[in-house]
Amino acid sequence: MEEGVRINKYLSECGFCSRREADRLLDAGRITVEGEVATKGSKVKPSQRIEVDGKPVVKKDRPVIIAVNKPKGIVCTTAKVEKDNIVDFVDYKSRIYPVGRLDKSSEGLILMTNMGELVNKIMRAGNYHEKEYLVSVNKDITEDFLENMRKGVPVLDTVTRPCEVEKIGRRKFRIILTQGLNRQIRRMCENLGYRVVYLKRIRIMNIRLGDLKTGEYRELTREEIEEIMRETAHSSNETVRDNNGHKKDKD
Repeated sequence: MEEGVRINKYLSECGFCSRREADRLLDAGRITVEGEVATKGSKVKPSQRIEVDGKPVVKKDRPVIIAVNKPKGIVCTTAKVEKDNIVDFVDYKSRIYPVGRLDKSSEGLILMTNMGELVNKIMRAGNYHEKEYLVSVNKDITEDFLENMRKGVPVLDTVTRPCEVEKIGRRKFRIILTQGLNRQIRRMCENLGYRVVYLKRIRIMNIRLGDLKTGEYRELTREEIEEIMRETAHSSNETVRDNNGHKKDKD
């Protein structure tokens, strides 16, 4: 049996307004339940018809941001025609979509959310949000290779933005990007005569992959969400596209 809750709490949980604003609306007689004017003491159930100024209150989806450790072979798309799409793979209880892309042959951290504005803010290259990767290549890494990667490499009719690159093994390096050109790291390496054999994203902004197992996901903590909101508070939410109209974020 449905349990009733105070109407101001219900409107707050729906994302319609704060409890204080709900109380003001109640005092002004602007809220009705099943056609009857509600009062501050009124309790309601989700199945009831609740209106403000004659318009029905629609419950908004709870904001969701999850971190997924994407395995190789999964495609970061919402298209159902792709049998290995990440939406079906994660099978989350409500509709969410990936923030940017991670190649089918790459693995690691991908964020998924139902917050469209946040997606655009994180993806937009002009906002300079960091993404960190571990990469292995097919031959020994030289100082020339590292220096060229750091200062920028010609790819896709442009030169990549200067970035941080650190050698962590004979054939392994760590790289931090603030842009997301199509297959950027792979193209950068190819331009310098190297081939990527392993690529894993381990961080997006303040969100780290940590010990999350391959194929699993977790909800972001309140602290992580608060930090990501602070970091994107003054970011543009304009989606950046290339000359062909495609979104520029696919590493």
